Amino acid sequence: MKLSRGGTALAVLLLAACGRGEPPPAAVAPVAPVSQDTELVELAEAWFEELLALYPLAATFMGDDRYNDRLANDIGPAHRAAVEALVVRYGAALDAFDPARLDEEGRVTRDVFRYILDDLQAGLAFPAELLPVNQLFNLPQLIAVFGSGASAQPFRNAEDYRAFMSRMDDLAVWIDQAIVNMRLGIERGVVHPRVVIEKVVPQFDALLADSPEATVFWGAIEAMPEDIEAEEREALVEAWRERLTGTLLPAYARLRDFLRDEYLPAGRETVDWMALPGGEDWYAWQLRKQTTTDMTPAEIHRLGLSEVARIRAAMDGVRRTVGFEGDLAAFFEFLKTDPQFFFETAEEVLAAYLELKVRIDAALPGLFSVFPRSDYEVRAVEEFRAESAPGAFYQPPSMDGSRPGIFYVNTFNLKAQPRYGTETLSLHEAAPGHHFQIALAQEQEHLPRLRRFADYNAYAEGWALYAESLGPELGLFTDPYQYYGRLNDEQLRAMRLVVDTGLHAFGWTREHAIDYMLENSSLAETDVIAEVERYIAWPGQALGYKIGEFALHDMRAAAERALGERFDVKAWHAMILTGGALPLEVLAARNHRWIAAQ
Repeated sequence: MKLSRGGTALAVLLLAACGRGEPPPAAVAPVAPVSQDTELVELAEAWFEELLALYPLAATFMGDDRYNDRLANDIGPAHRAAVEALVVRYGAALDAFDPARLDEEGRVTRDVFRYILDDLQAGLAFPAELLPVNQLFNLPQLIAVFGSGASAQPFRNAEDYRAFMSRMDDLAVWIDQAIVNMRLGIERGVVHPRVVIEKVVPQFDALLADSPEATVFWGAIEAMPEDIEAEEREALVEAWRERLTGTLLPAYARLRDFLRDEYLPAGRETVDWMALPGGEDWYAWQLRKQTTTDMTPAEIHRLGLSEVARIRAAMDGVRRTVGFEGDLAAFFEFLKTDPQFFFETAEEVLAAYLELKVRIDAALPGLFSVFPRSDYEVRAVEEFRAESAPGAFYQPPSMDGSRPGIFYVNTFNLKAQPRYGTETLSLHEAAPGHHFQIALAQEQEHLPRLRRFADYNAYAEGWALYAESLGPELGLFTDPYQYYGRLNDEQLRAMRLVVDTGLHAFGWTREHAIDYMLENSSLAETDVIAEVERYIAWPGQALGYKIGEFALHDMRAAAERALGERFDVKAWHAMILTGGALPLEVLAARNHRWIAAQ
C-alpha cells in the first residue's frame, strides 16, 4: 500500500492499523501530489486484498490461486470481529474523499464503496451466523461441488490436490462451528422452519457413502492429470482417501446426524422471518440489501399484485391466439401436462440449449457493441444436488478467462423444464443475461476489483430479466408458445413480489403461497414448492428481479426520451454493462450523467 504526499485516506488507514503503543509509519520524502481518483483506487484495491484473505473462496472463484488451500471459518466470532474492524477502518479512510474532486468513475467507485461498507455494518446487527445451512446454498455442499473436480477448484498438479486437502481440514472446523452456532440458535430461538431442515438432511445423506470411492469427492481423483508421476499419484490417492475417511466424511456425518436428530425437532413451525427475534428489522434489512431500494413490504406487495394481473391478462391473450377453447386454468393444465411440451431425456434438454446458444450468439451484434472475452458452456446440474437445486443458474468464468462461464440446467425433473421455456431461460442465465453482465464486469481491468466483482442482486437479476425482454429484438419469441414461456417466467418474478412479502410480512402460510402460484401460472407443482421454500429460507432475494428490471427499463426510457434519434442502444448497453454491478440508485445517477454527456 502506497502513502502519497497528500495521503489523506491511506494515512488514516495506516494509522488506524497501528497498535496503541506503536509509532506511526516513518515520514516519507515529499513527492508530487496524487489525485484523489488514484488514491481512491489504491484504497479500494487495498480493501479488496484484505477481503480476499478473509473470504478465500471468493478468490478461487475469481481464478486467484493464492488462497486455494484455505477455507475461512466465516461463521465464527473471530471472523465476524475481523470483518467489523475492517469496515470501521476503511470507513474512516473513505470519509476523506470529496466526491466533487473525483471524476465520473471515481464518483461511482466512492458511492459503491460507501454502500458496501454501510451494508456490511448494518448486516452485523443480525445473527446470520446462527443459520449457516439451508437447502439452497451451504458451504459443505459447495465444497462437495469443488471436490468433484468439475468446478472452480483447480486440480492441475500435485500442489492443487494438497491445497484442497488443506481445505478439507478447514471445512471440518467450519462444520463443527456450524453445529455450535445452530445449538446456540436453538437456545435463542433463531432456527430455520422445519420445512427447510427437512430438505437439507437428504442432501447430506447423498454426500455420504460406504467408501470414499463412492463419494462425489472421488471425481477429482478420477480426473487426476496423467503427467503426475506414478509415485506422486499413489501418495496423493492414499492421502486423499485418508483425509476423506479420517476427517471430512466423519464431519459430514456429524452435521447430518445433528440436523436430523437435534436440529429438525427444534425447527420452527412458523415460516415468516418476522417470527425470529428482531425479525421485522432483519427482514427490512434483507429488502434493502436485495433490492438496493427503500421500498416497503406493502409497496412491493402492491406492485406484485398489479404485475400478476397484467401478465395473467397477456397469458390469456396467448390462449386466444393459439385457439385453445378452455379457460385460462384449463390452458395452464394443458401446458403442464401435454407431452408435446416436454423433453424425454436430459440429453435433449442440453442439446436444445446448445442450439439456442448458436442462434442467440448470431443475433447479439444487433444490440451490443461489447462482448465478453470468455465463452460459456451448458451443463446439467450434478445429480447429488439436483433435487433441491434451482431450475437453472450461472457460474462465472475465472478472472483470466481460463475457465469458462457455466450455464447449469437442472434436468432432475423434466416436467420443470418445458420446451416453451428454453428461449427465455437461455436469455436470462447465459447471453445476454448473467454471462454478459458478470463476465464483462470482470474484464473491466481499469476498474477496482470491488466494482468488477460486485454482486448486487437487483442489478444482476434485474439485468437478466431485462435481457429476457430483449427476445423480440433478437428475433426470438416468434412462436406463441415460446412467447408464453417468456410470460410464464415473468409471472414467476411478479409472483415473487407478492409471495415473499406475503410470507414474511403479511402472515401467508406455505400452503397459501403454493396455491397462489399454481393458480396464476403453469409452473410444475414441484417447481412451485421449491420456489416457495426458497423464499422461506432466503427472504428478499427473489424481489430483486422485477424491481431491478423496472429500474433498467425506466433508465432506458429516460435516455430514449432525452436523446430521441440520437439514442444508441448499443452504447447504452455498453454503459450499463461496463461499469460493474451497481446499487440501483448509483446506476440511476450514472445513467443521468451519461445522458447529459451525449
